[in-house]
Amino acid sequence: MAVAMPSPALSWPAALLYRSLRLVGRCPLRLVHVLGAAFGWLSWLRGGRSRRVAERNLQLVLTQESTESRQRLARASLVETGKALAEVAAIWGNRPEDALALVRDVRGRELFDAALAAGRGLIVAAPHLGCWELLNYWLAMQTPLAILYRAPRHAVLEPLLLRARGALPVEQVRAEGAGVRTLYKRLAAGGVVGILPDQQPRRGEGVQAPFFGVPAPTMVLLPRLAERTGACVLLSFVERLPRGAGYRVHFLPAPAGIADPDISVACTALNRGVEDCVRLAFTQYQWTYKRWPNSVGRGLRAED
Repeated sequence: MAVAMPSPALSWPAALLYRSLRLVGRCPLRLVHVLGAAFGWLSWLRGGRSRRVAERNLQLVLTQESTESRQRLARASLVETGKALAEVAAIWGNRPEDALALVRDVRGRELFDAALAAGRGLIVAAPHLGCWELLNYWLAMQTPLAILYRAPRHAVLEPLLLRARGALPVEQVRAEGAGVRTLYKRLAAGGVVGILPDQQPRRGEGVQAPFFGVPAPTMVLLPRLAERTGACVLLSFVERLPRGAGYRVHFLPAPAGIADPDISVACTALNRGVEDCVRLAFTQYQWTYKRWPNSVGRGLRAED
């Protein structure tokens, strides 16, 4: 039986927010998604930064689509982003076993089981797609797990993040030198680690690699971990089913070349794997994330 990790102390603002999350966690999933969808619609109608970034991203990657089609997908993306924000509160505010009871299907489970059985370490690359927080719970119930995270900009939120994700025995390691060494040790011992592969790398820590045909800053850490440890790599995400029906877990094989010594080849393969996931649930990808921070010269404003 899984045992929760010790809970870090919370400041009073974080404690208040945590209690609010627990209230949301008591709501039925369908209601949570309705509230989230309403928030997404308001975000679209308001026409703020999230809408501008989503429209810009889709203008870059869907060059063959009509303006009307891109607008429709951008609007649907903001609605799904609203659901994602609301369900994070529901997942974090609920008991892990209640959240996991919402998983209706696991596709590619044989890939995951085979990777564990091989005993040479497993890297789970989980893009900003669907309900990635629920994936942490699912993985932690299957095997000891370490996940890499980037500290929030507001330090007061970090203990909240650690407590919410620590409802199951997950080792949470910061994306810094000591944390990276922890991942290497885990993989060398045949363990499992989870990484968000489409996070914006810090300056000097990434390379440009095509993502939906457009060069994007891409992390080098995951391919280097795979190359140096010989660990298996799988792509994974949790798809949000319609009308609050629950979730479907997906596992996909990593494209060939993801552990290539040539980091450009490896990062191109990594992005291709993320694309494979996104195509299965296109509007559930976080298109509001600024994946192309310097995409001026394409009819888009630099300040966006």
